[in-house]
Amino acid sequence: MKKRFVSVMLIAVVLTMVSFSAQAGGLLDFLKPQETVTITAAEYERLKQYEKLDLVRQYVDAWYYQEPDEEKMLEGAIQGMLMSLEDPYSFYYAPEDWSTMWEDDTGEYAGIGLNLLGSYVDYTVTVIRVFKDTPAQKAGVHKGDLLVRVEDIEVDAYSMQEAVDVMRGTVGEEVEIEVYRDGEYLTFTMPRAVIQVNRVESCMLDDQVGYIALYEFLGDCQDEFSAAFDELQQQGAKALVVDVRDNVGGWVDGAVEIADLFMDEGMLAYSLDRYGTKDPMSTKDGKTEIPIVFLVNENSASASEILAGGMRDQGLARLVGVKTFGKGVIQSVIPLEGYDPQESSDGFQMTIAQYYFPSGEAIHKVGIEPDVVVEMPEEMKSRLFELGDMTDPQLKAAWEEAVKMIAE
Repeated sequence: MKKRFVSVMLIAVVLTMVSFSAQAGGLLDFLKPQETVTITAAEYERLKQYEKLDLVRQYVDAWYYQEPDEEKMLEGAIQGMLMSLEDPYSFYYAPEDWSTMWEDDTGEYAGIGLNLLGSYVDYTVTVIRVFKDTPAQKAGVHKGDLLVRVEDIEVDAYSMQEAVDVMRGTVGEEVEIEVYRDGEYLTFTMPRAVIQVNRVESCMLDDQVGYIALYEFLGDCQDEFSAAFDELQQQGAKALVVDVRDNVGGWVDGAVEIADLFMDEGMLAYSLDRYGTKDPMSTKDGKTEIPIVFLVNENSASASEILAGGMRDQGLARLVGVKTFGKGVIQSVIPLEGYDPQESSDGFQMTIAQYYFPSGEAIHKVGIEPDVVVEMPEEMKSRLFELGDMTDPQLKAAWEEAVKMIAE
C-alpha cells in the first residue's frame, strides 16, 4: 500500500456509565446509568452525537437473547465507521488482522503464497503474483485469476483483508478458495505452508544492462535493492532496468530511500491533505549517475508509481510497459493503544492525503502513461517468466530502451 506510519494518541470515550443530565433525553428510564459526572459543553455536544449508538448498545446489553460479545460489537462499530467512508483503503485491523499485517513486513508467514490487488473501480480482487514453490502455485492458481471466495467469505476489495486472514493459519491445515478465470469458476483446496517472501531479485541482462525485480515496498526492501544494485555495478552494469510490474506498493519511505540512490537533494513527490498541508518526499545529495528504465504494468500501484513516476518527472528515468494502476493516495497505519504499533493489539489504516509529482501531476484513478507502450500478449498474461527471461516482450522492450539510453 501506500502507507506511512503515524503515531497518534487516541482517546477512548466510554458512554455506558455517563449521564448526560435531563436535557440529554433519549435513553429509557430502565437503562439510565446510576452515576453522574460534570462535563464541558463541547464534550457534551460530542457525546450527544453518539447517543443513538449508545442507545442501541444498551438495548442489546439488556434484551439480546444471548450474552453479547462487547469487544466484537466495538470492533464492528469501528469497522462500520471506516467503511462508511466508501474508501477501500481505509479499514480496521482486528487483533488477528493487526498481527498478520506486521507479519507481512517480516517476509515470513504461514499461508498459501498469493499476492492480491483490490480494485477501487469494480472492487474485484485479482491475483497479481503467485509465489514460486508454494501451495497456490502447486494447486494451479494463476496470476490474473479473480479471487471470489475463501472458505465461506465472498471476496471483494472490502472483505479482502478478512479473506487474507483466513488464508493464513496453521501450517498443514487446508483452506479452500474459488477463483474466476476465462468464464469459469474454479475451486482449489490446498494446505497452508511457511511462505518466504523475496522482495528483490536481480541479474545481468547482458554485459551492460542490469535488471532488478522489485516486488513490494515492505521490510528492508531498500537495503535489498541497494545491495543488488551494488552487485550489478560490480558486474559492469551501465544501465538499469527496474521491474515494478505487479508491485502494489507498501511503505512510502522505502520508495523514497530507493530514489535517493539516483537523485541529489530534491523532491520525489509531495502529498496534500484536506487542509492543504504540503508534505514533501525528499531525497538527499549523493546520486549515482546511471540510465534507468522502469518496467510498469496495470498492477504497478502506489509506492511503485511514486518511485517510477517521480523519477520520470525529474527526467531521471523512462517508463516502458502499460498504464499503471492509479493509486495516488496515501494511508496512515494507526495503533489504537499507545504509540508503538508492535505493542498495540489492534489498529486501523486510513487515507490521509493525495500525492502529486513535482510538476503538479496527480494520478489517482488515472495512472501513469509510459514513454514506450508495450502490451503483454493475452496468451502470456498468466505466464510466470524466469528471472531475466528475454522472451518476455515487455522486458525485452525495456532492455532495448536501456541500451538506447547508454548510446545517447
